[in-house]
Amino acid sequence: MSDFDYDVLKQTHHRPWPMPDAPWVMTQSWHHLLFAHWPVDPATVRERIPPALPLDLYDGQAWIGIVPFHMTNVAPRGLPNVPLVSAFPELNVRTYVTVEGRPGVYFFSLDAASTIAVAAARTLFGLPYFAAEMTVTVDAAGVQYQSVRKPRTAGVAEFTGRYRPLSPVQPPVAGRLEYFLTERYCLYRVDRSNRIHRLEIHHPPWPLQVAEAAFDRNTMAAAAGIQLPPVAPLLHYAHRQDMVAWAPRRLGGNG
Repeated sequence: MSDFDYDVLKQTHHRPWPMPDAPWVMTQSWHHLLFAHWPVDPATVRERIPPALPLDLYDGQAWIGIVPFHMTNVAPRGLPNVPLVSAFPELNVRTYVTVEGRPGVYFFSLDAASTIAVAAARTLFGLPYFAAEMTVTVDAAGVQYQSVRKPRTAGVAEFTGRYRPLSPVQPPVAGRLEYFLTERYCLYRVDRSNRIHRLEIHHPPWPLQVAEAAFDRNTMAAAAGIQLPPVAPLLHYAHRQDMVAWAPRRLGGNG
């Protein structure tokens, strides 16, 4: 049975633009999520994203995010949850772009523990999903997270770490860095014909908490060709976020 909170659809005052007129197509609930962000030279990131996408900077700085979490309620609209398909860990590597005045996310990779979900996301949404062996353990000490992309290749796309929240919940404030990094209501991809597609999402403001983390192994950005700087990342935790998503739409066309 789904415990998805459909009241999130009524919370729209915070959105930077109105929700799409078309019906949303999917629900997801994100649990025990960590935002780990590093500042990276814009020229380095520019080389790794499609030329059609304008890179979004904060005070002239590009950012790379590594975001581990666990999902439930992953289901098309009107259909029930399915065991082994509707709940699984996911880990993404991302940066930030803006198209037509709408800030969004660009994903270098999305690793998931469900091979069915990986195949569906690649086919239906054209996103760079990869199958991975993943385990998530949550206890009083925090979250223990491990991911290894398949097929297992030494040193490639691995993440092992522990994290936990440190502060009370504080929604991000517009204009601040944490808002820039988290409050984004769409993602972008570019197809083989260099056409931009936007996938819109909706959720309440992020219930952010300052976090601490220790990473035993993290080659996720390196797998995307990006070297993270030797500085401590900016860390935020979110206990849960319920969201809905719309079908991708090609910009400048009818698709």
